[in-house]
Amino acid sequence: MSAATSRAKTLLALHLLLLGYSLADVASKQAAGYDFLSMGFVVCYGIVLVILAIYALGWQQIIKRLPLTTAYTNRGITVVWGIFWGALIFGEGITPGKVIGALMVCIGIAIFSHADAKEELAKSHDTGADGVNQLAGVNVPDSSNDSSSDAYSTRTRKKPEALRPRDVL
Repeated sequence: MSAATSRAKTLLALHLLLLGYSLADVASKQAAGYDFLSMGFVVCYGIVLVILAIYALGWQQIIKRLPLTTAYTNRGITVVWGIFWGALIFGEGITPGKVIGALMVCIGIAIFSHADAKEELAKSHDTGADGVNQLAGVNVPDSSNDSSSDAYSTRTRKKPEALRPRDVL
């Protein structure tokens, strides 16, 4: 599977995850229509908690595969889903201002994601045959071919000693 195909699948998974995440807001708004701690309120907030738990697990998988900046930028799409759910479920109006704002969000996400993809491609081409990254004229060993099986995944680079959480506490 090519890197572009893998990235596209990860972005699709991210957007499906964000679609589900946006439903937590729907359940939360539904809960607001019930008396505090009534059965309807508890059920709606139970749904919110389940959705957020699934989202948290899915988010961790996404950020393993995408740069955090890309994943986080794509979260803006929940604004568009909010407009959609508001109109569909709650009968809220869709104004020209909302449409323009949603388009601006989508265009911003597309521009950022395209630029990030180009940057990743450039980084992958800057690695020389000797496995040394030549980006910015700095020789950094390329860890993408690292086959060690230490406590840290080969997908993530080992944290510098000074940044490990156990040293801070």
